[in-house]
Amino acid sequence: MLPELERFKSFDGCELVYRHWQPIKKSDRWIVLFHRGHEHSARQAELAESFLGEGYHVFAWDARGNGESEGERDAADSFSVLIHDADKFVHHLAQKHSLELENLAVVGNSLGALIASGWVHDYAPSIRALVLAAPAFRIKLYMPFAIPLLRLARKLGVMKRVTSYVKSKVLTHDREQQNSFNQDPLISKGIATDLLIDTYDTGTRLLDDAGAI
Repeated sequence: MLPELERFKSFDGCELVYRHWQPIKKSDRWIVLFHRGHEHSARQAELAESFLGEGYHVFAWDARGNGESEGERDAADSFSVLIHDADKFVHHLAQKHSLELENLAVVGNSLGALIASGWVHDYAPSIRALVLAAPAFRIKLYMPFAIPLLRLARKLGVMKRVTSYVKSKVLTHDREQQNSFNQDPLISKGIATDLLIDTYDTGTRLLDDAGAI
């Protein structure tokens, strides 16, 4: 089933794109999917469709700076901006489709899991369930002392962006899926250094206060 492509404006006017897969029968149950870093909602179609038979509305966004959404590619003033976007997104869906938070399950993958857990931690919504798949609480950077060196680089006003280390072969052994990833023109290839550093700091913050989630 093809999803509906919709848009909403976040707290600062940035227009974000999302997809809505509607169940065949009327339902008050819903799932929101948060995609991996660099990716977008269309890549979650297979997962979304698996929930339709269970009678769920399924929504998935293109995060700010990803996919078809507005914003500088993989950049934001801080990671809290993405968390704020998530709060606005969920409440937009609840209002537009007359859905209750108590019937919502959130599924986040990698960076999307960090956004989802940050939203639950910072905004304390009364949702039904939170599922975190390979959450990016600890970003793996292969260069020793990468974060301290990146902090120094930013103080010196250099290295504004970092090339992504995420390759299809480390995400899946399925050759078809690897090719799909490699040929997808909407997948970004880097991230703003400031956002990368703040992503790392947010993961540390959430782990330190995980009991509040």
